[in-house]
Amino acid sequence: QVQLVESGGGSVQAGGSLRLSCAASGSIFSITAMGWYRQAPGKQRELVAIMSSGGNTNYADSVKGRFTISRDTIKNTVYLQMSSLKPEDTGVYYCLARGLLKDALDFASWGQGTQVTVSS
Repeated sequence: QVQLVESGGGSVQAGGSLRLSCAASGSIFSITAMGWYRQAPGKQRELVAIMSSGGNTNYADSVKGRFTISRDTIKNTVYLQMSSLKPEDTGVYYCLARGLLKDALDFASWGQGTQVTVSS
């Protein structure tokens, strides 16, 4: 009922930048939060950054000062600007959207994931 389409992953050298995008579509009445998680090989999925509908943000300590999350509420799209990338930022980045469907049911949907690889 809710589809998330991610784009913008790729390979970059340490110190470089990437911008991820995630667009939500479907039977959405409202979105309460959108954000990004990542999963490195052999590790659990972890929060990278998330933004509430009110604009409040929460970042993982490891990305503070380097990553910036933003949203286009009209387009139901969330962005993650990643700068000063490090090899430890490598992983699959997943978009998450939470909110309310048009039939008044809550939803939480994940994107398919986009690979980010940072080489030293």
